[in-house]
Amino acid sequence: MRNTAIKTIKTTISLLRAHPRQTYLKVATLAALPVLAMCAIFAVSSANADNNKGSTPEPMLVRSGEKLIVPEKSPFRTRLKVATVAMTDVPHILNFPAVVEANPSKTVNVLPPLTGRLLELKVKLGDSVKQGQLLAVISSGDLAQAYSDYDKAKDALELARQALTRGKGVNAAGANAAKDLEQLQSNYSQAAAEEKRAGNRLNTLGVDKTGEKSRALNIAAPVSGTITALNNAPGAYINDATAVIMTISNLETVWVTASVPESQLQSISKGQATDIRLAAYPNKVFKGKVDVVSSILEPDTRRNKTRIEANNKDGMLKPNMFATVSVSIPQAKQIRVPTSALLMNNDSITVFVEVAPWTFVRKTVTLGNEESDSAAILSGLNQGDKIVVSGGVLLND
Repeated sequence: MRNTAIKTIKTTISLLRAHPRQTYLKVATLAALPVLAMCAIFAVSSANADNNKGSTPEPMLVRSGEKLIVPEKSPFRTRLKVATVAMTDVPHILNFPAVVEANPSKTVNVLPPLTGRLLELKVKLGDSVKQGQLLAVISSGDLAQAYSDYDKAKDALELARQALTRGKGVNAAGANAAKDLEQLQSNYSQAAAEEKRAGNRLNTLGVDKTGEKSRALNIAAPVSGTITALNNAPGAYINDATAVIMTISNLETVWVTASVPESQLQSISKGQATDIRLAAYPNKVFKGKVDVVSSILEPDTRRNKTRIEANNKDGMLKPNMFATVSVSIPQAKQIRVPTSALLMNNDSITVFVEVAPWTFVRKTVTLGNEESDSAAILSGLNQGDKIVVSGGVLLND
């Protein structure tokens, strides 16, 4: 039809050119051109309408009541993934914030045995020390007094010994009473006790009773470990014998102290295996066991301080590091689905269940505990159901 209209227009124009003097024909032809053009357009439009009538596109999704049907040629079929629901026994993982601490049972505070002025510090914060290693030197007047007390006690003991020897000789000759000999024996015993006390005092201070008597007192490490605190500098006067000079901690094993909420405390027990992760080592997992579950809760946080003992021979776990403690709680077999299958519908959690090939129905489910990529289903699904685990958002209208 289109070709016929165009051919008619062309023929009319040719006749007009062949007979230019026929004005009436020219006018008639020009008047007919719009009509012919409209006829041509109508013909083209009719032809296009006839061609499009048989090519209506197939819908991507068909709703039939509660059912959603994905037609055979729908592109949704390549984007929806369906899987069968199964029972699994995936353990429940509890995570708790934690901090690395030195083990108090392997931490020693070094106290000054005498008051005096701190002359030297032989170690720095963070140094590793061995038992008996020199830590500091203190100049103390009390040390001179301790030497003096020992010398006096030793001299008094020698005097008492000589008096007792003479008394025994006189008593053997029958020249003195028995009570005099008993008094001499008592004096000797008291002098011996005093000499022993003064000597033990010097032994406690770690000085030689028979060597050179100096005011300088050496402080040695009582245990092996790492200097984790240092509270004084050379030149400081230490006038409190209960003030801590420094702290030595054995860090071969450390405590990782987790803060466990009151509601989850029933899941924690001594000896339980744990995984420890630290921000400093994101790709490494440290192993440990629960060593102490505190008998009380912290009054400000209502949390329990649970301490995990962890091996630290390589020194990677440093006191005051932040950590995350994970505890695996065994679970009975239950239906679990990928979290990608869960969809929000108003205030409900739903999944799409395949009731026939490529036919789906929305079902509301009740969730249990959730892990990193799956969730337990308490109700709404049965073992063997087929659900949409990927692409369900395409059906979620």
